[in-house]
This record gives sequence, structure tokens and C-alpha cells, in this order.
Amino acid sequence: MTLLTHERYCDEIVLRTEALRAAVRGADLDANVPTCPAWTLRDLAVHVGGAQRWAGEIVRTRATEALEDEQVPSFTPDGDDPAVLDDWLADGAARTAETLRKAGPGLKAWSWYRQDQSAGFWARRMAIETVVHQADAALTAKVPYEMAADLAADTIDEWLQFVAGAQAEGDSEAVELRGAGRSIHLHATDVPDAEWLIEFGEDGFTWRRAHGKATVALRGPLTDLMLVFNRRLAPDSDRVELLGDAELLDFWLARSSFG
Repeated sequence: MTLLTHERYCDEIVLRTEALRAAVRGADLDANVPTCPAWTLRDLAVHVGGAQRWAGEIVRTRATEALEDEQVPSFTPDGDDPAVLDDWLADGAARTAETLRKAGPGLKAWSWYRQDQSAGFWARRMAIETVVHQADAALTAKVPYEMAADLAADTIDEWLQFVAGAQAEGDSEAVELRGAGRSIHLHATDVPDAEWLIEFGEDGFTWRRAHGKATVALRGPLTDLMLVFNRRLAPDSDRVELLGDAELLDFWLARSSFG
């Protein structure tokens, strides 16, 4: 696994937010988000902007514990005007990215991921959070969704890392991802060497970037693999090819929703 640079993550927070804003702008903000059914499009946008501000404030204050929402300046937009929402999203992304740039990746700050308590964690997390919710916005607004290959791959890497961490800490669903002799292979058809092999053992699972024969294989464009893995695209979509034991992939998807 190779991380992108801290500066790149900071840049992507702004760029992905711009793309999300473009999807939201002019769309029905009261429309239900199919991939987050409890939310409207407005709820989705407010969640993204609030999460970015929350992370930025944690880093700015070098917090040693989670912050309450009311501790975060402008945590929500002022009113329901779509133009206000758009400006609020743009301002929050810019401020968060600038805070993270100034901090540098090594600055210590609280995070919910025990293995990494740093500004670098939050830069990556907020970039990828926005990547995934950009897809939610695009799907809801029925506009195209595109993603750079390295960022799409990093999204898969991060998710696998988090699920493995959740399993190690005894998450009730993640601990079920075990059972020797079974495996999942993800194979991007449009990007060289973008492949993942997830292997189940008696004590849990391991993963690596590799090619290999597996119990079930999912093949397709890298962005579509990422969307399936983040449960934004159904594994039986005609945009991907599913080979082997489809129930094993369903088993994984159903138990990798920790937190």
C-alpha cells in the first residue's frame, strides 16, 4: 500500500468538494439519496461539510479527544438557501484543507482510528470521505461520476485497513469475516496492477495487492470496483463481472459496515 502525498489529499478535499457541489447545484435538495436512504441530498451535503469542519477543528486545536458538534465553528450552514449551502461547502473545504496543509501530516491530533492519531490521517480520511459522498451526490442528481485511478485505489486500501482494524478490536460484524480456504479477488480491468486478494483464515482475514485464484472474483473498471466495495454499486451490476461464489462477496459486504 502506497499512500498519496499529504498535499495531494489536501488538494483532493477541495477538488472533490467542488465536484460534489457541481452535482448538488441545481438538483432537488429534498431528493432521497438511494445509497444513504435516511438522507436527503441536502442532508448529504451538510454531513460532508460538517465532517470536514469537525476534522479541521480537531487538527487546528490539536484535540486529544473527540469534539462535540457545538465546539466546531459554522458546523452547519445558516439557513436553507441553496446558494448559502454552496458557499458554506466551498468555504469549509478550503479552510479544512488549509488547516491540514499548515499542520503537516505528522502533527498529533485525536482520531477514532487508534493506529493513527495524526493530521495525516485526517487529510486522507476527509479526502476519501468526500470521494465516496461525491458518488452519492452524483447518483442522486443523475450526473456522471469520475475518479482518478490512484484515488479510487486508495479508497479500497483505506476501507480494507479500517475493516481489518475493526476486526482486531472485536467489532461484532467484522469478527465474522473468517473461515479458512475462502478468498476474494478484486481485479481492475483498466488500470495495471490494481488488484487485491483478500484471504480468510480461522482467526480473521488478511489482504494484499496481488493477483490470485479466489473463491469469488470481481472484475471491472477500478472506479466501479471501488463503488461496489463501498456499497454504492450492486455487485450484480452490468458494469462489473462477478465470477465464482457470489454469496461470499455478499457476506463480506454485509459485515464490513462497522461503526
